[in-house]
Amino acid sequence: MTKAGNYEADIVVVGAGNAAMSAAIAASENGANVIVLEKAPESEKGGNTTYTHGSIRFAYNGVEDLKEIMPDLTPEEIESTDFGTYSEEEYFDDMCRLTDYRTNPELASLLTSQSFETMKWLVSHKVRFVPIYGRQAFKVDGKFKFWGGMIAESAGGGPGLVEALHEEAKKLGVQILFNAMATELIHDDEGVHGVIFKQNGKTTEVRAKAVILASGGFHANQEMRTRYLGPKWDLAHARGSRFNTGEGINIALKIGAMPYGNWSGAHSVGGDRYLPDHTEGFQRLSYPFGIMVNTEGKRFVDEGADFRNYTYAKYGKLILEQPGQAAWQVFDQKVARLLRDEYKVKQVTKVKANTLEELAEKMEGIDTEGFLNEVKRYNAAVRKDIPFNPNIKDGRCTEGLEVRKSNWANTIDEGPFEAYGVTCGITFTFGGLKINTEAEVQDLLSQSIPGLYATGELVGGLFYFNYPGGAGLMAGSVFGKIAGENAARFVKQHEPLKLT
Repeated sequence: MTKAGNYEADIVVVGAGNAAMSAAIAASENGANVIVLEKAPESEKGGNTTYTHGSIRFAYNGVEDLKEIMPDLTPEEIESTDFGTYSEEEYFDDMCRLTDYRTNPELASLLTSQSFETMKWLVSHKVRFVPIYGRQAFKVDGKFKFWGGMIAESAGGGPGLVEALHEEAKKLGVQILFNAMATELIHDDEGVHGVIFKQNGKTTEVRAKAVILASGGFHANQEMRTRYLGPKWDLAHARGSRFNTGEGINIALKIGAMPYGNWSGAHSVGGDRYLPDHTEGFQRLSYPFGIMVNTEGKRFVDEGADFRNYTYAKYGKLILEQPGQAAWQVFDQKVARLLRDEYKVKQVTKVKANTLEELAEKMEGIDTEGFLNEVKRYNAAVRKDIPFNPNIKDGRCTEGLEVRKSNWANTIDEGPFEAYGVTCGITFTFGGLKINTEAEVQDLLSQSIPGLYATGELVGGLFYFNYPGGAGLMAGSVFGKIAGENAARFVKQHEPLKLT
């Protein structure tokens, strides 16, 4: 700390979630003195990471790889579980396929090829991972089988990941300032030299040789959502951190950084219709095993188009486009056991009835006749000759409907029936800053801004339209590590020579 209340460091990191703390740890272990600016108070630290389950997607070649990531796996767990494999090629293909081949191939290649090594690096820094039995594996014929390319989450979920990273950063000597909102980058023609920030209402600055921006996107900023995503997005529920309001992006754009990526796109999910913004337990993601109807009673989406973690991030937008920005998810007793734990919490918009007629009467705003006719048509279209299997894309589909269901199609005919009211919740935005493979922020001439790096959700170019579940946390860790290492290297290269 310098005189007059200002600070000095080799590197300042803006943000304190997974991406930011990965950057801070990497920079610190490479010899840099690091200060972290966290806009939130300490009790709400961690950005969107705190609101996740901690699910993370990485490439692996089998159980031997997984033992390196989850050394606590027991012989019994290994014997009773089919973990499968998920190659770098499959990961890269998923990134391309889900983004309609718009993902930046160089960034996507780094994400997928560095994912396993970065997981090992996180483990070396006391982050613990466990299998996602509750949400990513169903037991069939006495054996758990994982599906959808994602098998691990951080112990303690998102909050556990944040705590582990913060503890490790503190042990490495990283200083974390809370209630500290970045407002401006200190820069000149030679590059970036620090950050001006406001802490507890007082404007302060931290002088640094490099800055790493990792403060998330603008999902919690209604004005920016509407400006970039379009009409009705101010009506979407904001999931995750209330502090992700776009300052990190804006202060970089102000000095000539290149805006990049899918600025009109966002990760948006279906979740409880009436829960307040920034509330945990919002998501309702078991829709592949039932049907989803709007208030006219009509299905509007292929609930079984793919595994849930390949579709959930884009279906929120489709709900937002429905009348009243609302829909109902409907299940019968054949699949009730498969519903995720989030359906069993106290705060849930739910109705239940022994008959479909009674259910329709309880579903707020629904066109009763339209709904009953839709269920009748749907039931008649289900291919009952194809076996149902929740662990694979089973091909159990409908035939002859305008909106097809491609997998996991079961008739809705066994009471009691359950319906859950849902709306759109926005998780994070896809547009942001352009970086190169060194995590250096690019300017409007596609040249690196000296001393400025970025990672996490404020980086554009990785995700378009959709996203494979768990890839966001992995991207934050991969590019956070890269940003920290390269910022530390930049600092060393620009240290003044010591005279002997």
